[in-house]
Amino acid sequence: MKKIFFSILVLIFSLTTFAQRYSGKSGLSQQEKLNNEYCSGLFKTADGTIIDLMDDHNVSVSGYTNVLEWLQGRVAGLQVYYTRNGTAVPFIRNTRASLFVDEIAVDPGYLRMLPVADIAMIKVIKGPFVGAVGNGGGGTIAIYTTKGDDEDGDEMDAGEK
Repeated sequence: MKKIFFSILVLIFSLTTFAQRYSGKSGLSQQEKLNNEYCSGLFKTADGTIIDLMDDHNVSVSGYTNVLEWLQGRVAGLQVYYTRNGTAVPFIRNTRASLFVDEIAVDPGYLRMLPVADIAMIKVIKGPFVGAVGNGGGGTIAIYTTKGDDEDGDEMDAGEK
């Protein structure tokens, strides 16, 4: 009786796995899909908060000139201070955070030139990050810009059909 019960459980598990694999449903959340699509190497860690700016629910970001201003009220522990020349500098838990754009370390002044509309995803890692200078003890904010295939090309696709 135990062997039959065990065989049935194994059969159900294997059928479920097979159905998920071949039905197109991978069982990944939207954040996991974004993490796999945009992040690589050290940035692909599961730690961190992922914010999808391509999602229609985050259209309020378009009114901001600097993405750090928008993030300040949405990420716990994030504070933005301003230098004398008006550059926004992020701090996570009172320690300066490292900034990366497309996994390249940037100065906070770079974000002045980065249009908010070009940002696809933001990943905030609150703990130490090995990829940053000094292990990023203050945390890391990784900003990913849209890829060419992410932008709306519906008009061109409709014309090709």
